[in-house]
Amino acid sequence: MTEVQVLETSREVAGGYRVDANRGGVIGRVSSEWFSRPADERFLSLSELYGAVRGRSDRSRTRTVESAAIRVEASREAPDRLTLALPGAEAPVAPTHWSFGQLAGLIGAPAAYLRQLPAPLAGINLQHGLLSHRAEQVKTLEVEEGRVELRAVTGPDYGRIYDHELVDAVRRIAGNGTGDTRWKVPGVLDWSTGIYNPRVDITKDTTTLYASDRDVFLFLVDDLNPIEAGRLPDGSPDLFFRGFYCWNSEVGAKTLGIASFYLRAVCQNRNLWGVEDFEEITIRHSKYAASRFAHQAAPALERFANSSPMPFVNGIRAARERIVARNDEDRTEFLRRKGFSKAETQKVIDTVLAEEGRKPESIFDFVQGITAVARDKPHQDARLDLEARAKKLLDRAA
Repeated sequence: MTEVQVLETSREVAGGYRVDANRGGVIGRVSSEWFSRPADERFLSLSELYGAVRGRSDRSRTRTVESAAIRVEASREAPDRLTLALPGAEAPVAPTHWSFGQLAGLIGAPAAYLRQLPAPLAGINLQHGLLSHRAEQVKTLEVEEGRVELRAVTGPDYGRIYDHELVDAVRRIAGNGTGDTRWKVPGVLDWSTGIYNPRVDITKDTTTLYASDRDVFLFLVDDLNPIEAGRLPDGSPDLFFRGFYCWNSEVGAKTLGIASFYLRAVCQNRNLWGVEDFEEITIRHSKYAASRFAHQAAPALERFANSSPMPFVNGIRAARERIVARNDEDRTEFLRRKGFSKAETQKVIDTVLAEEGRKPESIFDFVQGITAVARDKPHQDARLDLEARAKKLLDRAA
C-alpha cells in the first residue's frame, strides 16, 4: 500500500473510521447554524428543502416601483400594524420584520426606533422618507402566504438568485442528500473512542439542511469514502473526507457562497474538525449575480463534487516530504522568514513537540503546528489569519 491513497474498505473499523480530529483547523460556521435553527427551519432531505423554497418562490412576484408612489397605511383596526399600497398591487402588502428593516435602511431611518413608535407615527416617518428617497425606484419581492407579505425591498439593480436555484444545483450532484449519492448529511464523531461514524439517522437534531424566511444553508460530506493522506505518529492512516457548505439569501440578508474543504470529522454539535484546503467563493447580489452563479459558482461546486482527491493528497504528501528544518536554528529562521513573531514561532514549535512528540521538520509539520495554535485563538480574525498563513505554506509545497 502506498503512503498516500484513497482508502480501501479494509481500513474501516467497527462503527466507522478512526480519525485524529486534533489536527488541522476547526470551523464553527455549521455549528452556529445548527445551534440557531428552530425545528421548522430544519429539513430531512434536499427534496423536502427544495419543495419548501421552490413553493415559496412560485407564490412570489417582483416589481420595480417608484418609491414616491408607495403609500404607507396604518389601520385603526390594527394600530400596531403597517401595510403598504404598491403601484399595480391588488391589495395592500404587509412588511415582514426583515423587509421593514430594509425599507427603513433605504430611506436612512433607524428601524429599531421606528418599531418602538405607534404605527401611525412610524407610518408618517416612512412616508416622508419614501417621498424624498433620492434613488427614486425600489425592487420589491412579495409572497402570497394567506395574506400578501412584502419579503424584501432592495435597489432596482439587485441581482436576485433564488434559494431554490442553489438547492437545485446541489441536488444535481447530491441527489436527496441522504445517501443515494456519495454526498450526504454528515455522521458524528465519538470523542471517547476517536471513531467517526458516517451512518447516523437523519433527524431534526442531526440534519444540516436549513432554510428560513430569509436564507438557506446546506452542508454535505462524502464521508463513506475516506481518503488516506499519509500516516499519524502511531503509524495509523491519517483519514480525510470531502465536504462543502453553501448559503444564499434571496431577500438580501447575505451573499451567495460556497465553501469546499477536506475534514477529518464532524462532531455532534456540527463543528468541523481537522479541516484542510479550505476554499470559498462568494457572489454579491449585484446586477449580474445570476449570470455569475450560472457560469462560476454552480460549475465550481460540480467540479469539486466530481473531482479526484489526488491533487489534495499529492499536496499533503509533498508537504510531508519537504524537509525545511533539521535543527532549532532552522526552525526559528523558517518561521521568522514567513512573518511569524518570536513568540508565535516558539509557540508553533512547542505545540508540534507536544502533539507529535518531536519538533517540526517538514512543511506539513509546521502547517499542523500553526493550525493548532490558531485553534486556541479566542478572536476569529486572529484565528483566520493564522489559518490563511498555514494554507499558503501548504499550497506552496504542492
